[in-house]
Amino acid sequence: MTPNEVLSMYENIAGLTGKMATAAQTGDWNSFDQLQGECAAQASVAATGVPALDGAKRLSKIALLKQIMANDRAIRDVTEPWMGQLDQAMRPH
Repeated sequence: MTPNEVLSMYENIAGLTGKMATAAQTGDWNSFDQLQGECAAQASVAATGVPALDGAKRLSKIALLKQIMANDRAIRDVTEPWMGQLDQAMRPH
């Protein structure tokens, strides 16, 4: 995987997680599920390892990772309260 391919992968993941956050915020769970599958497919490439980046490309990767983490936080802000409500509903009364 070349440095440009690494950045492209992270750009794709950042875009997908941004769309996932929007889908979660609007309650579009069908789109969310589809996007999650696409994101997992993109991320699976990184599981085999990616080359280290230097200079500006490294800084770009860091910025993209921060964006991905912010998108993840936005998703969890929507899903965690909902999961807590589901947990409460599933408990015997």
